[in-house]
Amino acid sequence: MTDVLIVGGGPAGLAAAIELRRLGVRRVTVLEREEEVGGVPRHSAHTGFGLRDFHRLLTGPRYAARYVRLAASAGVELRAGATATEWCGATSLSVTSAAGLEQIDARAVLLATGCRERPRAARLVPGTRPLGIFTTGALQQLVHLQHASVGRRAVVVGAEHVSFSALLTLAHAGASTVAMITEHPRHQTYAPFKWLTATRWRVPILTASRLTEIAGLRRVEAVEVTSLASGARTRLACDTIVFTGEWVPDHELARRAPLSMEPCTHAPRVDLALRTSVRGVFAAGNLLHGAETADVAALSGRHAAGAIRAFLDSATWPARPPVPLRCEPPIRWVSPNAVDDRPTPPPHGRFILRVSELRSGAALVVAQGGRELWRGRRRRLVPNLPLYAPSAWLTRVDLDGPELVFRVDDA
Repeated sequence: MTDVLIVGGGPAGLAAAIELRRLGVRRVTVLEREEEVGGVPRHSAHTGFGLRDFHRLLTGPRYAARYVRLAASAGVELRAGATATEWCGATSLSVTSAAGLEQIDARAVLLATGCRERPRAARLVPGTRPLGIFTTGALQQLVHLQHASVGRRAVVVGAEHVSFSALLTLAHAGASTVAMITEHPRHQTYAPFKWLTATRWRVPILTASRLTEIAGLRRVEAVEVTSLASGARTRLACDTIVFTGEWVPDHELARRAPLSMEPCTHAPRVDLALRTSVRGVFAAGNLLHGAETADVAALSGRHAAGAIRAFLDSATWPARPPVPLRCEPPIRWVSPNAVDDRPTPPPHGRFILRVSELRSGAALVVAQGGRELWRGRRRRLVPNLPLYAPSAWLTRVDLDGPELVFRVDDA
């Protein structure tokens, strides 16, 4: 028996655990299915971690190690190599580890299982199935944890923030990147990061293009790239392909609960306190918004800890379902995605959004029925980069009214 069972030992889960102990929760247990706790930052050897939560820049491994050290010193029970496989009750889970199968009962559960990239098979890319095809996460684990070689000439599929991190990993492994491919009309990262990676190594970014075939028998030999504008096809010789981005929540456990899920993201629906539709079950981090940076996920976990502490103290849960917060294309998702009967600021004091296409001179709008609650102009909307919306309009929400809608209005 534990007070709070946290599934996921990445930044969100560890930050929540540390905050829960600070708030006086006696027994906090963190389950991590990998052999070490710390999450994805363990094998992301570049810098850029910790600015929002630790207020300093750290490499991924140092960032992860700091969270593990703080959690251990706070008295959190850290269990690596332990996988939650099934629900035995509302806040009870069946767990598999080297010690065997056991059931852990808790007063509250926090799901912080994170997200993953869509692999080649899920993207339906035709061609042969040779060796040399990775996602960014698999590439980083191979290079930084196993210190293995990956090839000499690579093609990166994607041009979002994590795609440029893949360039750093490939360079560290001694591989040159012959091209980056994106279906969007421009890259989707910050200019300084692009300059420090693709510009520095003179990597061409093939925009408005799609990977349409993979060639090779035992090992990747080449790829075919098709221009979406002209239909022209180009063959690039390479021995390594890295599929980046296109994030999918690790939602298998959430779906088994079963929790109310968002159809557009397949993530649990949560209110401003990050409560799910099941009493005593909370969700945080990149399970809700894949993939924001590690420090954003950590602050989400810290926010959930405060709500969990309040639940443990009062044992109260909202009597009625929250008002859903739906998004219209080109907005892909918004987090949190429901407004409860005690409107308090969401994590970070604002909402996070992502769009699916490039727009200039547009406005973000929140409406309920025919009533506009908020409007904010944005100079540019870029896919795969975060957008933020303030939360002051929450006081104008009619909790008995229809669903809320986030939309984009062109100028």
